[in-house]
Amino acid sequence: MDARFDLEMPESCEEALTLLAQDGAVPLAGGTDLIVDLRARRREPRLLVSLDRVAELRGIAAKNGRIEIGGRTTVTDLVRSPAIATAAPSLVQAGMAFAGQMVRNAATVAGNIASGSPAADLVPPLLSLDADVTLISTRGERTMPLAAFFIDYRKNAGQSDELIRTISWQRPPERAVNAFYKLARRKGDAITVTGVAVTVAIEGGRCTRARIALGAVAPTILRAQQAEAMLEGKALTPALIEAAAHEAAGQSRPIDDIRASAEYRRHMVKVLTRRLVSQAAERLG
Repeated sequence: MDARFDLEMPESCEEALTLLAQDGAVPLAGGTDLIVDLRARRREPRLLVSLDRVAELRGIAAKNGRIEIGGRTTVTDLVRSPAIATAAPSLVQAGMAFAGQMVRNAATVAGNIASGSPAADLVPPLLSLDADVTLISTRGERTMPLAAFFIDYRKNAGQSDELIRTISWQRPPERAVNAFYKLARRKGDAITVTGVAVTVAIEGGRCTRARIALGAVAPTILRAQQAEAMLEGKALTPALIEAAAHEAAGQSRPIDDIRASAEYRRHMVKVLTRRLVSQAAERLG
């Protein structure tokens, strides 16, 4: 790699944001995507701002019924967190399916989100949890639903001088199931062919919350909102689940590529949605 850039290693968020306000500055967290882009010369920044020493951006907190993750929190941090294991099992499932151990040790939650890849493993679980993302810059901070953060393929609502400070969500109700399944061509170090995450809550025999997030089947990871609406307020019968799974498949917009055909991806959206919602309904009685 014959890249030419300056490297700064700030020790506070304030210092990092001041550096990122400069033209040509790019944040460096885990680097699992960025280093590949530098090698391929897809990106040629003037300045890399390493976040490795900015401790305030890393950590997991549970307070007032909300879970908050710092942007520089690693995938390994998620997998090892007792708070995440109870409040977001789907994130643990996604983390365990995320690349290999060395990559998980470096890759960050914010990096996986900001890359904008439709195959990003952590995003479907976070969308199924109604997560918010908080962005910070020298101008201040702003919070938006994660679902509104993605604009198009590898394009998001963040500005070049902003960092993802935190990702947060309200802990799901007690009678809820949160799950994720990644379909890939092998178990480890594989890009997602189709990923589905669900959060289903049931009270009094009826579904009170349904979230279905789909990965690798459209230019961005998306919520199957029409399928969700079919489930909410109703008893989750096999026929209803089948119809909602069919609707979720219809909302996907997959492509043919080296890993799978569009037809296969669309079919697997239906299969995985039906499986995960059915399992949730069985567990919740």
